[in-house]
Amino acid sequence: MSLRTNPALLPAFMLLLAATPALAADDLAAGRAEFQNSCLACHGESGKGDGPLSKFLTVKVADLTQLSKNNNGQYPFLKVFQTIDGRAVVKTHGDGPMPIWGDRYTVQSGAAGAEPYKSYTSEAFVRARVLELTYYIQSLQQ
Repeated sequence: MSLRTNPALLPAFMLLLAATPALAADDLAAGRAEFQNSCLACHGESGKGDGPLSKFLTVKVADLTQLSKNNNGQYPFLKVFQTIDGRAVVKTHGDGPMPIWGDRYTVQSGAAGAEPYKSYTSEAFVRARVLELTYYIQSLQQ
C-alpha cells in the first residue's frame, strides 16, 4: 500500500515527517551522552581537541569540528566510524593514538549484562554505540 494507491495515508505520513526532527534530537542525545562519557576528556566539551587531558598527551588531539572542512566539505562518516571503533586498524602498523572503543564496548556489551542492551549481541551493541557517537560528531561540524 502506498500514498499513490491510498491517499488516506497522507495525514499519517505527514505526521510521521513532522515527528522526525524530535526523533533525531533523541538520537543526538544518546550520542552526546556517549561523547561526554568517552571523548570529552581529550576532545573537550565542544570537540575542538581542548579537553582536560589533551595537554598531557604527546599526540595533538584532533579538532572534531573541522572534519568536514578538512575533507572537501564532506563529513567522512565511514572513516570516523572506523576510527572510533578501531578494530579495523592493521595492528602490525603500530598502535593508533586513540583508544580502540570497539574492544572496550564489546566488554560492556549485552553479553556482559549491560542495560538496556541485554537482548542484543555484542556486535550490535558495539555498532549502536559507535553509530551514536559518529552521528553526534557529525552534528559538531562547523
